[in-house]
Amino acid sequence: MADALHALLTAQRQKVPPGSATAKAIDYCLGRWRALTRYIDDGDLPADNNWVENQIRPIAIGRSNWLFAGSLRAGKRAAAVMSLIHSARMNGHDPYAYLRSVLERLPTQRASQIGDLLPHRWTPSPTTRDDRLEDHT
Repeated sequence: MADALHALLTAQRQKVPPGSATAKAIDYCLGRWRALTRYIDDGDLPADNNWVENQIRPIAIGRSNWLFAGSLRAGKRAAAVMSLIHSARMNGHDPYAYLRSVLERLPTQRASQIGDLLPHRWTPSPTTRDDRLEDHT
């Protein structure tokens, strides 16, 4: 079916005027054909990227909201915090517990070991508590 689609797109491309929206769409598809059909040769690859799209949707939606962060500096700070939160989530941590632990450890953390607080290297300390009695949302 993929070969038939490729043949159809190639034939249709000859019939549409160069520079038209249809020509651009067909050229885009044909130009990425190998990546588009990669999942056919490797059963471990998904046929679509819906999972990734769903993961980045909040960031894409937030991007327009971040235009009103107040200043460039505030926008950069917001981006750094959001990056930490999403990285913690991607590494299987509860973002609230992660940020609370990091903020508690940060004042006494040696500068040479600051990397240990990054989400992919962080481990909860024995004293890290997850107080869910309060609403943190």
